[in-house]
Amino acid sequence: MQSDYKFVIADDHPLFRGALKQALSTIGNNPTIIEAGDFESAKAALVANEDVDLVLLDLSMPGASGLSALVALRGLHSAVPVIVVSAHDNVVTIRRALELGASGFISKSAGMEEIRGGIETVLGGGIATPKDIDLGVEADAEISDLIGRIQTLTPQQTRVLGMLAEGLLNKQIAYELNVSEATVKAHVSAILQKLGVDSRTQAVILLSKIGGEPLQAAG
Repeated sequence: MQSDYKFVIADDHPLFRGALKQALSTIGNNPTIIEAGDFESAKAALVANEDVDLVLLDLSMPGASGLSALVALRGLHSAVPVIVVSAHDNVVTIRRALELGASGFISKSAGMEEIRGGIETVLGGGIATPKDIDLGVEADAEISDLIGRIQTLTPQQTRVLGMLAEGLLNKQIAYELNVSEATVKAHVSAILQKLGVDSRTQAVILLSKIGGEPLQAAG
């Protein structure tokens, strides 16, 4: 294993961040570990550190709305593996996270060895899921169709969709991405077409269906 890993831990609970930090500290040789307590900080850490090897993402931290946070992060840096670390460890959430591009899912109830093992699996190019779990298939045809549509978005379109979900205007998105408003409008048009909706509001509502409801329903 390489010795100079760089990790981002995105979780709003200092105690749990500490536990993850402990698990990561023994991987490689003195890895760099960046901590983020909210979603804005997590995104900023990714933008500032192009060479991040792995992100550990909590789905319910401030600023993150369930799985739509994963979509936004994947759009921001599509090459970096993301492991979702969540207390919402029901099969539906795990399967959807993996289908939306997560490289793994670790339950917050997992022990230190399981957490470390999952991280090493992903660093080795594998997919980490909780043991003895049958992920099955998506029962909700609408969600299945939506995931398929999201998978057709380019990284830049995915990033724009994440920004739409945050309520940013075209002008603000253009500033963030350092592109013209016309380019943003073209991205938004392409997103609406791929998602099969007529307005950005409908696009955000669709994304929230995948992001929030299964998590809240799971308690």
